[in-house]
Amino acid sequence: MSPAGPRVYAHHMIRTYEGRCHCGAVRFRFESEEITRGIRCNCSMCIRKGAVMSTSYVPAQIEGREALTLYRFGDVTVNQYFCKHCGIYPFHEIIREPGRYRFNLGCVEGVDPLALEIKLIDGRSY
Repeated sequence: MSPAGPRVYAHHMIRTYEGRCHCGAVRFRFESEEITRGIRCNCSMCIRKGAVMSTSYVPAQIEGREALTLYRFGDVTVNQYFCKHCGIYPFHEIIREPGRYRFNLGCVEGVDPLALEIKLIDGRSY
């Protein structure tokens, strides 16, 4: 995967982002508006993971799917993926829209999730 330069669509800067799990067995690439914000959720799963996530679900290219393991919880609205080798949670996929992912911003190259504005989502109430 090689990074592409930013593009502008309808006054929105679209960038190509790349990321990976800790050991590199799982790699991904996606396009989105420039990442300037993240989200955190207080549901029982997310509060334990503590990840800062991308704000929207987007299509992605995923490499190393054989290294992923799947976990589904509770209302089964998302497929939560973890690397079988290093245990990192790089993304989850919305079940009702297969092929659309929300990414753990700690796994995205060039993004500092702790420097972003973070919106809290009350997933515990869903």
